[in-house]
Amino acid sequence: MAGGRTVPVLTVCLLILLLWYVGAVFLNWQTEGDRLARMSDGPIPFGQHLVATWNAQRPVLPAPHQIAAEIWKTTATVSPLSRRSLFYHAWVTLSSTLLGFVIGTALGILLSIGIVHSKTLDKSLMPWVITSQTIPILAIAPMVIVVLGNLQITGIFPKAIISTYLSFFPVTVGMVKGLRSPDAMHLDLMRTYSASRTQILAKLRLPASLPFLFTSMKVAVAASLVGAIVGELPTGAVAGLGARLLAGSYYGQTVIIWAALVMASVMAGLLVGLVGLAERIVLKRQGARP
Repeated sequence: MAGGRTVPVLTVCLLILLLWYVGAVFLNWQTEGDRLARMSDGPIPFGQHLVATWNAQRPVLPAPHQIAAEIWKTTATVSPLSRRSLFYHAWVTLSSTLLGFVIGTALGILLSIGIVHSKTLDKSLMPWVITSQTIPILAIAPMVIVVLGNLQITGIFPKAIISTYLSFFPVTVGMVKGLRSPDAMHLDLMRTYSASRTQILAKLRLPASLPFLFTSMKVAVAASLVGAIVGELPTGAVAGLGARLLAGSYYGQTVIIWAALVMASVMAGLLVGLVGLAERIVLKRQGARP
């Protein structure tokens, strides 16, 4: 099965790289043409112009090899503890991501348990949970940072709160669906055994909700990373992937921006993969089929 997926994945990756290089040519063609024209009195050879679009110092769209070179320079050639290291900035963002993800997951589970067991919470709280996600995170993040800053709460916690805001929602919705997934026949059987609500929750509802929980957590951990990065933007942070995005924007260095984005995507993939690994281990111990 793994071998059968390798060729399609590689094909798609190669196609993306090809389109990326083509896009770099079109987007950088005008600026590089103007630069070469200022440096030369005669006509510019097509090959020279083409190569220039892939090696521009301030490209509109950097070529993939330029992004790879920037990632190598900021990871392999500097100390991981240096502020010039992309690993250092990734760790700053990751710490906020994980804290927000843990808080958001715990909050989502608690809210879902309350919603499933209380009609009042189901009718009153669930609509607010859904409505909360209609507010743009870019509007909420500055307010959270300012309010917590006035309370002398700084560091990773304000960013973790923003991550929590994005990550609790998928967990809440997924767990509500999962806790309600057992068949009515199974619920009736538990009641015939005089099982309490707590016993039904622990022995039936929670085991049945595990597949829904882990699926929601995969979405939540990626959303938590987005929240951590967004939380770094309104603060003018000096550390974190959000800070690298700001630095690249201030100095017009799109290569720095893309390198930070690639690192963020790699982190998201690894985090989702770790959640998937935990899912397989837990469900296997629960006796689920592979």
